[in-house]
Amino acid sequence: MSATATVPAPVGQGKKPGRNRGVPRGIARSEGVAGWLFTAPMLIILGLFLVVPVVMALWVSFSDWSGRGSPFSANVNFIGTENYADLLGGGGLAERDFGISLRNNAWYVVLVVPLQTALSLFLAVLVNRQILKGRGFFRTAFYFPSVTSSVAITVLWLFLFGATGAVNKVLSWLGINGPNWFQDPSGIVHNLLAAVGITQGPALLTENTALGVSWWDWLAGPSVAMSAFVLMAVFTTSGTFMLLFIAALQNLSGDVQEAAMIDGANGWQRFWRVTLPQLRPTLFTVLTLGLIGTWQVFDQIYTGTQGGPGKTTVTPAYLSYTSAFEGQDWGRGAAIAFILFVIIVLFTILQRFVLRDRKVSKRRMRAYSIASAATANKEGRP
Repeated sequence: MSATATVPAPVGQGKKPGRNRGVPRGIARSEGVAGWLFTAPMLIILGLFLVVPVVMALWVSFSDWSGRGSPFSANVNFIGTENYADLLGGGGLAERDFGISLRNNAWYVVLVVPLQTALSLFLAVLVNRQILKGRGFFRTAFYFPSVTSSVAITVLWLFLFGATGAVNKVLSWLGINGPNWFQDPSGIVHNLLAAVGITQGPALLTENTALGVSWWDWLAGPSVAMSAFVLMAVFTTSGTFMLLFIAALQNLSGDVQEAAMIDGANGWQRFWRVTLPQLRPTLFTVLTLGLIGTWQVFDQIYTGTQGGPGKTTVTPAYLSYTSAFEGQDWGRGAAIAFILFVIIVLFTILQRFVLRDRKVSKRRMRAYSIASAATANKEGRP
């Protein structure tokens, strides 16, 4: 009898790897078909009401469609990038109007996004404190403007910021002569410079232009009228983002906060070094939604000033509307919309790059190691 023993093969050896081992192929195929059947209605709806209109608008931006008949009819001509060239380098009124709208909207974004993010985070931290009484009431009060119609808020703002409105009345009690907000086209930065005697910019800024607008006008700041819209945007949107921050704060573990308190960190250090880094995903969401919303501002302008005074409240979204529906230049209106889409995508990518997770540097890791060793020595640990 042979002394050689038969060693059993390991379990699974000799079998070909498969993604659905033990599952009959027919069942897996039927599940895939069922999945497509369940998602087909939504895919069809998205295709009909989202993908198809976007493709049609893209074609319109490269055509001379006048808005009459089908954009795919034989009398509609393909003109290539002519609409985009008129906006970005045509040298005419179209380029200047587009440059003015970008200037106005850029200042709107620069002011609204940081202010509404900081205010919403402050309100979230405030109403999330356990010692605050009536937290539910304050949360509802802060969120209420966000669920109110933007048209109603705009009409209210027209009354509040009128020449004889409540805002100027309060300012008069303080000895300040308030401006005629929605009729003042002057830029805030220019007004501040004029207060110190600077009324004319250097030749480098006044003689060079971008999109038909001089660099001196680019740096004029938002007009007094647009600044009123900035305040309205911060007032109406901070409540929505406050809820996002509250949800994030309530999901944070208290262990890290307690450890920071034991290490002697004060309230500001705990917020800046512990709480805020943990809110990075929510912060990215808030900033992204803020950027998208501020670059698409339309209804407030349409209801309030219709681009006036002196085109200082015109935005790309409103200019796209007026070009298409009022000027019947549908190709140019569609081109403005797609340029705005590219701007939003680029800013979102840039923001994602800035807020990405970064590796801890070797210098900081070395400092952490030294601090941990020092703590261990104090406590007598090996």
